[in-house]
Amino acid sequence: MEIDLGGIGKEYAVDKAVLELGSRSDIPCLVNFGGDLAVTGPPEHRQAWTVGIETLVPGGAEKCIELTHGALATSGDARRFLMKNGIRYSHVLDPRTGWPVTGAASSITVAADRCTQAGMLATLAMLKGLSAESFLEEQAEQYWCRRF
Repeated sequence: MEIDLGGIGKEYAVDKAVLELGSRSDIPCLVNFGGDLAVTGPPEHRQAWTVGIETLVPGGAEKCIELTHGALATSGDARRFLMKNGIRYSHVLDPRTGWPVTGAASSITVAADRCTQAGMLATLAMLKGLSAESFLEEQAEQYWCRRF
């Protein structure tokens, strides 16, 4: 067993990189660390950055999002899971039980002002299992949820 702080670590690094870039230049940019990303504004000569939410087919996009500001982060077990005796176990653990979360979506992407905020909401929604969508509706942030 291992504890992986990659999610929050990546999201924090994205936010710090965006702050650093913003302090050095006013040129709009997109910072993407493994799918968790943030933008400093719309790109020059275009209305928005086009970002795809990946499908399970490599290179495919299930949905394209036009992003002009803020951040996106995704949590899920579409790619990281354990299959044992025909049962699919998520890599996201429920802290109340120590066991993989059940009833969760395979992928939840959240848009927010900061990447750490988007990632926190996406992961908390995963922990809500079947109640993920109602939890996200209460947060008043845009989100995309995919269930198998």
